Amino acid sequence: MSVATQTFARADDPHGLKFEAISDQVDNINVAKLLAQRDGIPTQEEVDAYTAAVFDQEKDKTAFRQYDDSEDNSPRKFYLEQHTKQTVAFNVAARKTAFEKPRAVMGVWEAMEMLNKLVDPSDPDTDATQIEHLLQTAEAMRKDGKPEWMQVTGLVHDLGKLLYFFGSEGSWDVVGDTFVVGCEFPQDKIVYPGTFEANPDLHHTVYSQKNGIYKEHCGLENVMITWGHDEYLYMVCKGQSSLPQAALNMIRYHSFYPWHREGAYRHLMNGEEDEQALKDVLAFNPYDLYSKSDSRPNTEELRPYYEGLIAKFFPEKINW
Repeated sequence: MSVATQTFARADDPHGLKFEAISDQVDNINVAKLLAQRDGIPTQEEVDAYTAAVFDQEKDKTAFRQYDDSEDNSPRKFYLEQHTKQTVAFNVAARKTAFEKPRAVMGVWEAMEMLNKLVDPSDPDTDATQIEHLLQTAEAMRKDGKPEWMQVTGLVHDLGKLLYFFGSEGSWDVVGDTFVVGCEFPQDKIVYPGTFEANPDLHHTVYSQKNGIYKEHCGLENVMITWGHDEYLYMVCKGQSSLPQAALNMIRYHSFYPWHREGAYRHLMNGEEDEQALKDVLAFNPYDLYSKSDSRPNTEELRPYYEGLIAKFFPEKINW
């Protein structure tokens, strides 16, 4: 049996239910109807990647990403573990072993189907499958007339969560808001700021400094952002797709909330290149964050369209 056709499951969580519950809580994206949808799909000439999103204009944005400060809630427990274990040493090791050999060889839609095994029937907010979330993100972009490369980026943006099946140590090295390791933690800009005390890098003589191991304005391309599904998929797509740089930026930085929402790490940005990356991720973010809906996409009906898009930007098989 080839690695692509094996059933991937973890002995401690055979159906991925605990992982998916944590992932959904961390993302904190509630089910909501897609409001203010436009009639029909605009042409590519009408809208580009950076035209403001239309589908979410009437949504109450304050209802999203609300975190409970009580010490026993699951998101806080998750971030305590993530903020303790995401160190320079771990990130160096994770990158060293990331692509020593393929974890699986399969196409994009096959990867989506594998990720679809992560379903949490106990989630009170949504029982949408992973494929449905990916299609909701892509379809919201399509309805707003975003270019094809952006639609397919929305379709694949969470495929890095396959790491959970590929030897991850839990959930903390797969999901969650990301931040930079190797320099001072801007704790006032990171969710649950009081949860870094057990991280050995917090008081390191170098890593605790503002610039740490980096030079000022070195560029975000040259820093280590916490290892997880964003970084992993970014590396996969950078080496094995024809997606434009804007798409790669959207993938790499979509969970980097301390930077793109809170304004941290400006001193590490290199100017025009990183300003463009910020523009890219801000154009992408509404479609990821606000696209979950009680209107389910028809997977089989949409599959031919999106497999056509996938073929334009990805090879038939990818080394994961």
